Amino acid sequence: QVRLVESGGGVVQPGGSLRLSCAASGSILDAGRIGWFHQAPGQEHEGVACIALSDATRYYRDSVEGRFSIFRDNAKNSVYLQMNSLTPEDTGVYYCSTEVSCGRTWFAETVKSWGQGTQVTVSS
Repeated sequence: QVRLVESGGGVVQPGGSLRLSCAASGSILDAGRIGWFHQAPGQEHEGVACIALSDATRYYRDSVEGRFSIFRDNAKNSVYLQMNSLTPEDTGVYYCSTEVSCGRTWFAETVKSWGQGTQVTVSS
């Protein structure tokens, strides 16, 4: 089973950018798909982006379309979430998981447990 560790969070001003990393313990190609989730304070986890590692099919939640970009680096066994034009609504903890399915227009998750996540705070 592939294990994932998130990193790259921080504090940025509105309009700023961050790149989150999701590092896998083994080959990410074994994972099939990897998704990023956002948990705002007091809210449930919501999927924001997903990538199919076989053909790089990508899914984006409407609220991040055009601002966030998910991509992979097979050599580094990592998946990244590039976040641009950040707003205070993007504040929260971000998690990645292999327990997802996605296509270009749909996303589903069966996550049973969450990792430590990485905190993103967007504030002036």
